Formats: sequence, C-alpha cells, structure tokens
Amino acid sequence: MDIEILGSSDALSRTWRSDVVFVMPFTDAAQASRSANLMAKRAGAPGLLLAVHDDTRDGFIHLANRIFRCTRSIFFGYVAQDAYAGRYWLRTALASFENPRAHLLAFNDGKWFGTLAAYGLARRSWTETLYGGAFFFDGYRSHYADTEISLIAAEQKALAYAAGSLLVEVDWEKDTRAVDPDDRRLFRERAAGGFDGRVRSEALLKQFG
Repeated sequence: MDIEILGSSDALSRTWRSDVVFVMPFTDAAQASRSANLMAKRAGAPGLLLAVHDDTRDGFIHLANRIFRCTRSIFFGYVAQDAYAGRYWLRTALASFENPRAHLLAFNDGKWFGTLAAYGLARRSWTETLYGGAFFFDGYRSHYADTEISLIAAEQKALAYAAGSLLVEVDWEKDTRAVDPDDRRLFRERAAGGFDGRVRSEALLKQFG
C-alpha cells in the first residue's frame, strides 16, 4: 500500500487513481503518520492511503467527501488518524467483496462487531447511488455519517463484516467524550424519515437512536 501525506489544498488539486483508495483526515500529523505507516506495512494488498491534513477545519465528513470526489477507484474507504491495523487487514477485507452483494464492509474495530462501519470500505459504484456524488451525507460534521450509511447498507443486506480484518480506533477517552449534538440532532431527524426512505426496518432505525 502506498501513502501520501498531504495538506488539503494539495490533495484536492489532483485526481488520485487506484483500485483501492482510503482517506484519513487528520489534525495530528505525528499520530496520522504512525497510523498510516503501520496500515501500509500490514495491508497485505495494494492500495493508496491519502492522509490529508484538515488544515481548513472542514471536519472529517466534509473532507472525506471532498477527497472522494477527486479520486477514481473501485473501492473507497475511510479511517481516522488513530487507527491501529492488524496484519493483512486489507487483504482480508477485500476477500469479503467476493460476495457480489457486499457493498459496505465494516472492519473489526473491537466495538461494533459488524453492526456499524466506524471504519469502512465500500464499492464506489454503490456509494455513488446514495448522495449525488458524495460518499457520506454532507450535513454531518464529525459523527453519525458512518452510522447512517451502515444502516442503509444493512437494510439492503449489503453490509459485510470481516472479523479477521482489524482496524481499531485507539482513543483512550472515546467512551467519555460526547458526540456532536448537532450531528445527533440531524441523525434523529433523518432517521425519522428513514434516511430519505432508504431504511424501513424499525429494528434498524431503533438500533442507534
């Protein structure tokens, strides 16, 4: 796996091409570099990881969407600056897409066990049908965009889980830090409408509400 560590203006001024592209928006350069290098060493498969400094403070979601638009790939994934990769994480993940119904893959993050793609990898052809060219719903800033897209995939029976593909978020204060209240409010509003009618299962809609 190749790595590019870039400022947002540099990243957005080019078109990036690879069969597999990951975006890692970051604010801590040292942490992002350490995570990206481990991911590359342990990938076990080719791909491109774009670690992009959020120097204009767009937020994870907006920056990921902007990078998505300037990339060309079969698969597109997202990960945060504090990811810890297990050995052969990418090779194992790609094997899951041998199932033609798999469109969004949830990595083993040690928390959600396949019910939510906190870090995920998706078929571009599928994601391009959701939000008019964006990867995530662009109204979110930091939270819940991954939850929404996971629920849509689950409704479509398109959510896959690779238990052997480890990508863990190493955030020691994660369980004590509050989520963005505006993002939570938006998520609840969109859930009430089934995310533009895409999710009808009451059990799924209540899962993260």
